Amino acid sequence: MFLVNAAYLDQDFRPVRGDLEIEGGRIRQVGEKLSWSQNDLVVDCQGYTIVPGFVDVHIHGCVGADTCDGKRESIDAMAEFLLTKGVTSFCPTTMTVDRAEIEAALLAAKACVDQPGPGARVVGVNMEGPFIAAARKGAQKEEAILPPDPELFRHFQELSGGIVRLVDIAPEQPGGLAFIREVKDLCAVSIAHTTANYDQAKESFDAGITHATHLFNAMSGLHHRDPGVVGAVFDDSRVYAELICDGFHIHPAALRTAFQVLGDRALVISDSMRANGMPEGEPFDLGGQMVTVREGKATLANGTIAGSVSNLHQEVKNLVRFGIPLEQAVKAASLIPARSIGLEEEIGSIAPGKRADLVVLDENLDIVAVYHENQ
Repeated sequence: MFLVNAAYLDQDFRPVRGDLEIEGGRIRQVGEKLSWSQNDLVVDCQGYTIVPGFVDVHIHGCVGADTCDGKRESIDAMAEFLLTKGVTSFCPTTMTVDRAEIEAALLAAKACVDQPGPGARVVGVNMEGPFIAAARKGAQKEEAILPPDPELFRHFQELSGGIVRLVDIAPEQPGGLAFIREVKDLCAVSIAHTTANYDQAKESFDAGITHATHLFNAMSGLHHRDPGVVGAVFDDSRVYAELICDGFHIHPAALRTAFQVLGDRALVISDSMRANGMPEGEPFDLGGQMVTVREGKATLANGTIAGSVSNLHQEVKNLVRFGIPLEQAVKAASLIPARSIGLEEEIGSIAPGKRADLVVLDENLDIVAVYHENQ
């Protein structure tokens, strides 16, 4: 298949005009004017923009389904919906729930990896909990919080077949630093739902943390005399930082600042929950707590923000509206999340040999087509 007469973002995320050839679900070649035969399928892109498929490494649920349902059918439903939004790869994300629920979720995700369905590709699991701080639990279930336990995590990783790509930790908890040192070679470790100060955060980065979960949320903020976790992340080039760009979790000015400071360490996540893609006003379960969505904002009964009902395509559009260049916004929603979990050689950018996960956008940045797994 050839996609011709397109504007696309090359492997360095520079806008260029040209053609792409896809063969066997991978990008075979790109160039200004490729040649094809009369037997080849040729699609005229009419000058539209082709960007890499989006990669969401932090998503709990959508369309009434949730990772912690512990059912393959739920993750399949998420995958099919996400593909319509340009998300071609994702990490179903667990919450701080009972051990048996986490185990069921891991087995369901493993089934999706072992035998992929028709939707977006499951590339691993993100474990948001249970090793977090109760004081910064947010919408997590307090009674399910556990102290850092490397052996328990090894059990989870082995049960999943080794597909856990991220695990969260509040590093200031007793045993937190030892946990990081013991599991950092098994997956990326992320600072999250934490009461840590600047020094504790920096110490955890030295121990092996390379990721920060939903920066600004459920952690200490930036103050000029007390830089907090946010300041520690800004100050350390080893750490990637998730940003929820729905316009509710982080003010646009703070997002602009974060992108300026972080550069290629900023990555876009949805942190979406099961109400995403469903009618507003009716309550939905999130990790054992009820969440209601009004005017696009998901909250618990006490007003605590509880995940989002956004998606990476919408958040890229938001970022452009907030003043972030399209190229940087797309990179933060594709290559950077892929890189943060070690998959940048397979997905995340438009380059020969990589998977042909592609999203075609019109002049309004609306989705015209999604290419994924030869479809």
